[in-house]
Amino acid sequence: MYLVGAGPGDSELLTKKAERIIKGADVILYDQLVGDEIVKLFPANATQIDVGKHAGYHKYEQDKINQMLVKYAKEGKVVVRVKGGDPYLFGRGGEEVEALAASGIEVDVTPGITSAIAAPAYAGIPVTHRDYASMVTFVTGHEAVKDMSALDWSLLAKMEGTLVILMGVKQLEHNVNALITHGKDPKTPVAIIEKGTTKEQRVTIGTLRNIVEVAKKANVKPPAIVVVGDVVRLRETLGRRE
Repeated sequence: MYLVGAGPGDSELLTKKAERIIKGADVILYDQLVGDEIVKLFPANATQIDVGKHAGYHKYEQDKINQMLVKYAKEGKVVVRVKGGDPYLFGRGGEEVEALAASGIEVDVTPGITSAIAAPAYAGIPVTHRDYASMVTFVTGHEAVKDMSALDWSLLAKMEGTLVILMGVKQLEHNVNALITHGKDPKTPVAIIEKGTTKEQRVTIGTLRNIVEVAKKANVKPPAIVVVGDVVRLRETLGRRE
């Protein structure tokens, strides 16, 4: 049984090990964020099951996915679970490996390049820079507001460096307001990167004060990540011309 990170979307960022494992699969369960170019690399004779979760719609609940992984693995198939980015960074990979381990199934985990670093890089934004940020913090912005208590926004607002919010579009207004309310400078630069590292990548720039309005006008849609911090200023110098 294999758990594989497919990277952020650009098929050339798929690791050699990940590609080798995928090509030897009998059964592949894959997520929405894997991307069409990587799905095209799946062997034609493999059973391919799209278990991706979309906003407001889950083809399969997580428990069902876990059960499917266990079932196919116990049948003696070469099962490959393919996830976008890195499976252990807000990818629920740890939960799936726990379920497999509980059934006595050994899992080989192949890390993937995370969009949290790759998407900003493609947008000309290094998440750390000696002159701008000596630390970076990754959080998920995907949960419903009622479940956001796990994030200490007062602490996040006080922290120096770069804040990267994965899956941060749906709760953008809530997250921005929380940062400003807890003391983050409203003039802090913000970048929203849609479909990072793919041909459809789009970058929207603003500040905490205006990013919600700017994003609405630009009709920003997920999947996207939000980068908050002075490193966003470097896009003017380092960014690719889109």
